[in-house]
Amino acid sequence: MRYIITEIQFDFKDDDFECPPNMAKEIYDDTLNHIWTADDDDNLIEEITSVAGFFIQSINYRQLPEVITQ
Repeated sequence: MRYIITEIQFDFKDDDFECPPNMAKEIYDDTLNHIWTADDDDNLIEEITSVAGFFIQSINYRQLPEVITQ
C-alpha cells in the first residue's frame, strides 16, 4: 500500500541529544514530501522511524489508491 503523510510529530529529544532545528525541519519536510510504501499501518510507522531515526509521537496519513498498470 502507498501512503502520504499529512501531519507528523517526532520526538526530537532524549536524555543525551536534541536534534538541531534545521535538521528537524529537514526530516519533517522529507517525511511529508515522500510517498511511503508499507504493508500496513504498523509497517508504515516502522518504515518512517527507521528512515528518520526518531520515534513518532503522532501521525496522520492517508492511503493512496493503488496504481493499476496494464
